[in-house]
Amino acid sequence: MPNRHCYKCGWEFTLPGSPARTESCHQCHADLRICLNCVHYDKKVAHECRERRADPVADKISANFCEYFDFIKREWKGAGAADAAEEKARAKLKKLFGD
Repeated sequence: MPNRHCYKCGWEFTLPGSPARTESCHQCHADLRICLNCVHYDKKVAHECRERRADPVADKISANFCEYFDFIKREWKGAGAADAAEEKARAKLKKLFGD
């Protein structure tokens, strides 16, 4: 079942509502109100955000004042799970192009 997790360590955020700007993970102390924890974050779109009304945020892993922040619910797959999938895709491309 998808829940709200810290992007860095997977600690589950169980409080109702969204975290405050200064709130951090109780386990690893990473900021919680960040782009990487938002439903609008998407590496494939402009400014890595699907919310077109939001101001661009340069630092995606630091707390910010975005008024469109909505904590994403997801399955925790462990730190680096997305990086592992990206590396696997890059390896396939290298093999395809003979690099």
